[in-house]
Amino acid sequence: MTPDVVQARPETPFKDVAQLLARHRISGLPVVDADDKVLGVISETDLIRRQAAKAERGRGDRFRPSTLRRKARIAAAKARAMTAGQLMSTPAITVHPEQRVADAARVMERHQIERLPVVDEEDRLIGIATRRDLLRVFLRTDEEIRKEIIDEVLTRAMCLPPHTVIVSVHDGTATLEGRLERRSDIPVAVRLTWRMDGVVGVMNSLTFRIDDTRPPEKHPSRRIAHHWLPER
Repeated sequence: MTPDVVQARPETPFKDVAQLLARHRISGLPVVDADDKVLGVISETDLIRRQAAKAERGRGDRFRPSTLRRKARIAAAKARAMTAGQLMSTPAITVHPEQRVADAARVMERHQIERLPVVDEEDRLIGIATRRDLLRVFLRTDEEIRKEIIDEVLTRAMCLPPHTVIVSVHDGTATLEGRLERRSDIPVAVRLTWRMDGVVGVMNSLTFRIDDTRPPEKHPSRRIAHHWLPER
C-alpha cells in the first residue's frame, strides 16, 4: 500500500476535490471523518457522472422503468452535489493490511474499482492500495521472495530449524528441497509458499522421515494356547 494518502472530508467542496485529483495526478481518493474512518470514495468517474447528470437535469423520467427512475434520482442527487460527502460512493470497499495481494486483486476485479483504502482493526485509514501497487509484487526480486519464504514460512509459521529446507527461486518459481519430519508437513510448506506475494510456481522436492498420513498397521492378535489336562 501507499501510506501517504490524499484524502478529503465530507465537507470538502466539490471544486477542491477536483483540484486535489488534478494536483496529485490521481484518479480517486477516500473521504474520511474526523476519526479518519473511511466513509466513502470519490473517483474521476463520480466527477464525470456529476457533470453528465447535470446535463440530464430537467428531462422527464415518468415513462422510465422503476430501476432506471431510481438511478435517475441518484444521478440527480449527484448533479446537485456540492461537497465530497454528497458526491462520494458508499459504502467504501476496504481491505486490511494483513490481507493477501491476490485477495485484494480479486476484490478490485469483482467490484470494478481502481483503489482500495487500507484500514486498521478500528477501520481507520492507514494507506491505500491501487492496481499499480498490486502489480509491484511481480517486480520483486527472486532473492526478496526467497528470504521471505525462509523467514515467514519455514522459520515463523513452521518453526523449522535453519537449513532444514533449502529454498531457491528463479523467475518467481520457488523450489523446496530437504527432509521434513512428517509427511503431512509437506503440503503445508507448499501451500504457505504459494501464498507468498510474487510466487508464480512451487517445485516440491521435499522428502519425509515419518509417514503420518497412513493409518497405523494392525498387528494380528496373539493367540494363547490352552492346554487341557484330562480329569482324574
